Amino acid sequence: MTTAHTTTHDTTPQYPFTAVVGMDDLRLALLLNAVSPAVGGVLVRGEKGTAKSTAVRALSALMPAVDVIGGCRFACAPAAPDPGCPDGPHGTGAVEERPTRMVELPVGASEDRLVGALDIERALSEGVKAFEPGLLADAHRGILYVDEVNLLHDHLVDLLLDAAAMGASYVEREGVSVRHAARFLLVGTMNPEEGELRPQLLDRFGLTVEVAASREPGQRVEVVRRRLAYDADPAGFAARWAAEEDALRGRIAAARELLPAVTLGDAALRQIAATCAAFEVDGMRADIVMARTATALAAWAGRTDVLEEDVRQAALLALPHRRRRNPFDAPGLDEDKLDQTLEEFGADEGTDGDDDPEPDGPDGGPDGGGPDGGGHPPQDGGPEESPLPPEAELPHQQDREAPQPPQAPEKPGQAEQPEPGSAPQGGAAGEKAAVGATEPFKTRRLDVPGLGEGADGRRSRARTAHGRTTGARRPHGALGKLHLSATVQAAAPHQRARGRSGRGLVVRRDDLREAVREGREGNLVLFVVDASGSMAARKRMSAVKGAVLSLLLDAYQRRDKIGLITFRGTGAELALPPTSSVEAGAARLEQLPTGGRTPLSEGLLRAHEVLRVERMRDASRRPLLVVVTDGRATGGPEPVVRAGRAARLLAAEGTASVVVDCEAGPVRLGLAGELARELQGTAITLDELRADSVSALVRTVQGNRKAA
Repeated sequence: MTTAHTTTHDTTPQYPFTAVVGMDDLRLALLLNAVSPAVGGVLVRGEKGTAKSTAVRALSALMPAVDVIGGCRFACAPAAPDPGCPDGPHGTGAVEERPTRMVELPVGASEDRLVGALDIERALSEGVKAFEPGLLADAHRGILYVDEVNLLHDHLVDLLLDAAAMGASYVEREGVSVRHAARFLLVGTMNPEEGELRPQLLDRFGLTVEVAASREPGQRVEVVRRRLAYDADPAGFAARWAAEEDALRGRIAAARELLPAVTLGDAALRQIAATCAAFEVDGMRADIVMARTATALAAWAGRTDVLEEDVRQAALLALPHRRRRNPFDAPGLDEDKLDQTLEEFGADEGTDGDDDPEPDGPDGGPDGGGPDGGGHPPQDGGPEESPLPPEAELPHQQDREAPQPPQAPEKPGQAEQPEPGSAPQGGAAGEKAAVGATEPFKTRRLDVPGLGEGADGRRSRARTAHGRTTGARRPHGALGKLHLSATVQAAAPHQRARGRSGRGLVVRRDDLREAVREGREGNLVLFVVDASGSMAARKRMSAVKGAVLSLLLDAYQRRDKIGLITFRGTGAELALPPTSSVEAGAARLEQLPTGGRTPLSEGLLRAHEVLRVERMRDASRRPLLVVVTDGRATGGPEPVVRAGRAARLLAAEGTASVVVDCEAGPVRLGLAGELARELQGTAITLDELRADSVSALVRTVQGNRKAA
């Protein structure tokens, strides 16, 4: 889907950028990219319903128009056309001016929709490169917007990475290739609760910002008031903000003109390098992005020299998603450490020759030092009416209390209030305070048997669009990956009957064969964790939490969805519904208290219900049940009998299962092994879970599979 400055059928005006309330960091990051597209785009992280998409879509209306060669489907610039353009050579074509495009990449898009489609039949039979451009071609010299970018399939992420790195897109089908330029501003939005991005794609975004809904009633009222006014009369609302939009558009143009004259002195460069080194970011891209961002900040403020405050703001925007961290850490930056580094490496060098060390005076004039620098169009209604924050409220000086995902547990947690039904009964151990987990470790790969067809991942064997070729078949619908030798073999016997003459091969559509590939899929890993009194010993529960945390890390790396069920007292709780966010799972695990009886049957029955619902939502994603327990069952009437029935119910539906045996001590009852037999799965001990344990073989979960 391609959009310019309108939404539905290009008739409804876009919500004005200057009418967006709050979200100062987000607006600043987007405007800096409008001033200097070389900054590299923006990743917007935040909770749902915070107008992330509204702000991003409004940006395209502020971008200056671009000149293109008339009739070129790849938006070649008249002054410097792409020499390899599939529509070239262009000669002296007419020059057209068009608005900057914002192209949206749907999460469920196909590979052909993204990179374009090549007609293999014509390529083989006629030698013609008949090419239909994709979204990457549409986004050239514009904006490529990916909503819910963290949910994008891995193979599409790989294509985006390649195009962003090379500035070009390559479409190849068995030796027939087409190349075209693809340089775009990459903007993505995501809800961290639904999972994190791969580090490689994170690094491709120049800047990142965290957004959260304001807790200030007055600001929330203004958000609702403006939205209702826009919905009631989009054209009238846009007209009321037209003057502010024009003023902001003019300021962007002025900053773009000033940008080449901005000087990045040695002192600022030293501060940038020292900051990147202090926060241990990988590679050199962070240094380059910080330098470009600081330069854009100076141009935005109407200055030709980069100051320390520009470097500081650039670090706050460019480094949080790049700092070295494990998957359970929330992105962020220690501002005290940042200030200390800037002071240490900036004190001796001054401010790059500027005679006034504090240019942002209290009057906030046009030469102010903040990113806004003054000069935005005046509006009525106070600070929340202004399109950009005043100097007294720079984005890095406010709204730093936005909620962050909890980090992995490293210290014992605090006691929680007892939940209903978890009080001790009949002499069972009372509820214990939550304890911290031991250090996570690398686990063995636990995979689901058989061959699946789920989402691309790294756990279980599956038929996928990528991987090793295992055979060929007739294509169902559009041709995917061509199996060249099978296609030639299918066409060869018919050449005489088709009147072949010359060197060309006469190929019909019925001859085409598609490659069947085998790779790996992501699964739904559902953890069922025993939090009863028998698990409450502090050292023992810490080890159990460490094991589950390790499995969560493994699920993150293998692109799985995860869910967490805990059972204790008299019932079971779905602590985390199935999600792609392992950070949320780690947070729930950190807060997990223990105590009470062991309602094992309730935990298994709750797992059965969760898996039933998930099968209806996504039938192709196969589940893996991981039960972490010592195997005891003491809650409710006939607890052992009920637990056995629940286990057999799961086994009858073909659920692949593994039981992590947490029993310790010299005398062991082997109850976890009996549970694994009822589940028709596998039991392993905590020690056997480690990848570096005595046995080096990968343990495959043996699950019961129904006959087809």
